[in-house]
Amino acid sequence: MTDRNGGPQPRSSGRASGGAPRSADEAESGSLGRRIARTGLFGGTFNPIHLGHLRAAEEVRQALGLAQVLFIPSRIPPHKSHDPHDPIADSDQRLAWVERAIAGHKAFSVDRIEVDREGPSFLVDTLAAIREREATGEPPVFIVGEDAFAEMGEWRAPETLFALADFAVMTRPPGQLRSLGERIPEAVKDVFEIASDGRSARHREAGTRIDLVTITALDISSSRVREECRAGRSIRFLVPESICESIEESRCYAYPKAAENGS
Repeated sequence: MTDRNGGPQPRSSGRASGGAPRSADEAESGSLGRRIARTGLFGGTFNPIHLGHLRAAEEVRQALGLAQVLFIPSRIPPHKSHDPHDPIADSDQRLAWVERAIAGHKAFSVDRIEVDREGPSFLVDTLAAIREREATGEPPVFIVGEDAFAEMGEWRAPETLFALADFAVMTRPPGQLRSLGERIPEAVKDVFEIASDGRSARHREAGTRIDLVTITALDISSSRVREECRAGRSIRFLVPESICESIEESRCYAYPKAAENGS
């Protein structure tokens, strides 16, 4: 079977051994952190990867007991427009920086699935391909920030997205998200049962989950790294030391020459 965009439909796995659907509160006893050999997927542009990304991935990995986290740099991010004054580095360059940034962490690795696939990097295509490739029966855990999570109703095939994977929604103080109900996309709100504490939700048909994970607030972003590069300032201690010099010397985030010459 396929969805309206040509993607495969997920198999249902949301029933307990007795055949009855479990409520979101009952599902807490089988939460993400207690499943065996869970794999986290951390997708994004990583333009460039920075210390905030790494710390967030590590905190989610520990909170949910994930066996590994796969970093998935996008080839062509479909939700970001081209801006010549704030460019996106070449996908192979961003991938290389991710590889060097995570080197030495035994639970972190890179997946080239989106970089090697032609065209825009739609998440539904990535999740479907990974589910088919891994064939473990257990859905992966897609790691996403609360702002992106709230916008996922506008992404391609959101109904299929949320049935293909579990989701770990990162929130951080101050002003951290208290309940998934505040930001769950309208497109899928009716298919999820939210637990009484608001910190988890269960898909009524597919059995997939959403979990809210509080992480440390670090004032580091890819946009800030790019701004520092454009201003000619050091990005040391914003990005891993292993890629700091490479990013600065690449000058891929510097202003275009025409702008520098005032023309």
